[in-house]
Amino acid sequence: MRTPLALIVLILSAVPAPAATLEVGPGKRFARPSEAAAVARASDRVVIAPGRYVDCAVWRADRLTIAAAPGGEVLITGPICANKGLFVIAGRDVTVEGITFQGAAFAGGNAAGIRAEGGDLTIRRSAFLDNQNGILTKAEMRDHRLVIEDSRFVGNGALIHECAHGLYAGHWREVVVRRTRFEATRVCHHLKSRAERTVIEESAFLDTPGNRASYLIDIPNGGDLVLRNSTLRKGPDHGNPEAAVVHGAEGRRNATREIVLIGNRFENLQPRGTVFFRLYGEGEPVMKDNRLSGPVTPFQRLPGR
Repeated sequence: MRTPLALIVLILSAVPAPAATLEVGPGKRFARPSEAAAVARASDRVVIAPGRYVDCAVWRADRLTIAAAPGGEVLITGPICANKGLFVIAGRDVTVEGITFQGAAFAGGNAAGIRAEGGDLTIRRSAFLDNQNGILTKAEMRDHRLVIEDSRFVGNGALIHECAHGLYAGHWREVVVRRTRFEATRVCHHLKSRAERTVIEESAFLDTPGNRASYLIDIPNGGDLVLRNSTLRKGPDHGNPEAAVVHGAEGRRNATREIVLIGNRFENLQPRGTVFFRLYGEGEPVMKDNRLSGPVTPFQRLPGR
């Protein structure tokens, strides 16, 4: 018995299209990232040729990989999309590799190199330079994971209406930062994470002269914190001289099962003393093999908020 033609068409239409590679750049099918973003489908790979792109893009498809092609820098400079960011990532399970985001700004003061609004997101070998926020995420992301590896955040931060940071992560299940450098944050925090669990390994958080960053690492709502084998420097200038790493300053809304600070190097370049790790409320942090220099108090506990 022959299958009716209408049934064959219905079956074929239900089969997902195979993943495609979308090439972006001069002489390619898509001249700008935004053109590829408009047609990208789930599981596609977008490869961007080296060059400077005065463009922004909203990525809605799931399971995308957006990567720089070999041979030079891929620089995204804006203007920003939807008053949010250079890349607005609304899809789930997206990976960004090897791209530089620079100069995200607008009058509202909270523009970002990447605005994360979808689901799981991985950033590798990318740079965030002179943006109001390097990365800013949607507030509620509790079922998802943000991973940042081998990247740089330099010269981010703003104080226009709201406080903008190097990295500002909302309520994720987990935020993981590995082998990443935060430097010369202009104002506000290098890293602020409201995640249930924040893991930072082999990374650097470095104040520089002339900039007035606040905390190096702010975990305002508590939750698990693992800070391991990282380098931290506070001063000589500052927006908040009191502490470097702070846990629970805005109320401990997340369950806290472990706080671990092991093998870190901290230097205070301020003429006044500061606290390396300040904890609001109860809990017994594991702190060992941290090397501290300058006038510094290793640990301070304050009443919970």
